[in-house]
Amino acid sequence: MNLEQLRGFVEVARFGNFTRAAEELYLAQPSLSRQIAALEQDLGAELFHRARGGSTLTVAGESLLPLARRMLADAESVRRELAELAGLERGRVRLGATPTLCISLVAEVLSAFHTEHPGIELHLSEQGSRRLLDELAGGELDLALITTSDASSAERLTVTPLLVEELVVISSAGAPPITTRDRIGLGEVAALPQIVFSSSYDLRAATDAAFAGAGLTPEVVLEGAEMDAVLRFVERGLGVAIVPAMVLIDRPGLRSVRLDAAALARTISLARPVGVAPTAAVEVMQRTIAATAVGFAARAGATMRVAADDYASSTGNDQRPSRISARGR
Repeated sequence: MNLEQLRGFVEVARFGNFTRAAEELYLAQPSLSRQIAALEQDLGAELFHRARGGSTLTVAGESLLPLARRMLADAESVRRELAELAGLERGRVRLGATPTLCISLVAEVLSAFHTEHPGIELHLSEQGSRRLLDELAGGELDLALITTSDASSAERLTVTPLLVEELVVISSAGAPPITTRDRIGLGEVAALPQIVFSSSYDLRAATDAAFAGAGLTPEVVLEGAEMDAVLRFVERGLGVAIVPAMVLIDRPGLRSVRLDAAALARTISLARPVGVAPTAAVEVMQRTIAATAVGFAARAGATMRVAADDYASSTGNDQRPSRISARGR
């Protein structure tokens, strides 16, 4: 039994005539007759009373008709859903990202993706990198934008570097510049009033380690803030902060200065599970992330670069797992 046989059966039942049903199906009448005969043989019962005046259903045919209609409707439903997925009219993408990426890169990624594919359901998990890797390895996410790698997850995940960005010193655009030079040293930064992140941010650990390694103790005026608060406090002139370069994009209330010799930098990477075939929607999301990352690097100038020149034209399927230089959020 196949769908073509069932479709032919339903059409003969509708018209009560093999010739008219064959015309409706764009088949030769003998071909339709052979289909029905094969169906009857498979089922072991005659489905029509055949007469000169037309064909009528037998008891077996009457029993089969509602079932055949339901099977054809189910098949059409499956066909339609697959077509919608292929055309990205429906589907789901579960994306994870660190907080600093959510307020910058991810915001643009999701905006661009939703504009092109409004029917795709989007789920976002905003966590630190280690937690995101756990969620990805546990099947809770399709993709994750991270700034660190975890050895325990390396065998189950592929981590593809996207961007390398510097951490820069920011100050209020409404206040005098903190230096007249293009760069500033850690010693000079340590003497400025600083707003520092919550201890849950690995960026905090990275900056603390840099100062400690240089034998410096920064002047902290406020600590424990989240990224949005840090940026607002700096805009108001409360102090300076060391932040990822990308959070400065489209923020005219802030100015930035690069650190001497790019003293602090981080790599932003896209992680995905190994051995899991991505859906069409996830593949398009990967391409959207890659294209948006390239655009971010172009807008950021010297403080950011694309980690792999060939990634912009790929979905990362052949990239090897990579270590990330600066950890966390």
